[in-house]
Amino acid sequence: MRYNNIEAERVRNELSKEQLAEKLNIALKTYYNWIDGKTPIPSTALKEMAFMFDKSIDYLLGIEKQEPKAS
Repeated sequence: MRYNNIEAERVRNELSKEQLAEKLNIALKTYYNWIDGKTPIPSTALKEMAFMFDKSIDYLLGIEKQEPKAS
């Protein structure tokens, strides 16, 4: 799984991957592992990015809200 919305927001906010990793206080390799879905993104980092980009965590993770199924 790739987190395209995180990457889109990074670009929209004119941050390099290195700059975002620095803001999150992580190694660049860690950022790549998160974005490529190799390791889970910690909730604290998701909250920080959501605040930084003024977006919901669901949006950053690409989670689509679904209508409830009818019985």
